[in-house]
Parts: sequence; structure tokens; C-alpha cells
Amino acid sequence: MTTLPRSISSSVTLSGVTWRRSSHSTAANNCVETARLPSGATAVRDSKDVEGPALLFTPDAWTCFVRDVSDGSLGPV
Repeated sequence: MTTLPRSISSSVTLSGVTWRRSSHSTAANNCVETARLPSGATAVRDSKDVEGPALLFTPDAWTCFVRDVSDGSLGPV
């Protein structure tokens, strides 16, 4: 079984994925973008550095993160 790396050094290596950003983001490019990978994992990158690194989350980890943000379990940000 292979383990998903936690990050990659350049999101450019993720060719063929569609990057999305929240509808709540502003034109100041002050947000993160996500992309669903063919493996089902989610990649997250800084919208100001589209060629920079990306964090990679398993489907379960991403689901837990989004749930915790939505219900306030992570506390104030």
C-alpha cells in the first residue's frame, strides 16, 4: 500500500486538475484553492502562489477538516 505524501513542492505537477476557490473569496487573491485529484485526495494551495507548494489531504481527512471548520470545532480563525 502506498501512502499519500503530505505535500508537493509545486502544484504545477498536478496537471489536468481543476483548481477552485470559495465564492466568498475576494479579488485580492487572499484565499486558498482546492483541487480534487484522480485518487480522490484533495490538494490545497495558496491562490497568490499558483506554482508553489500544495498540501495533500486524504478524502477522510479533508471531510473531517471541512466539517470541523463548518461547525466551529477548530475555534476562531
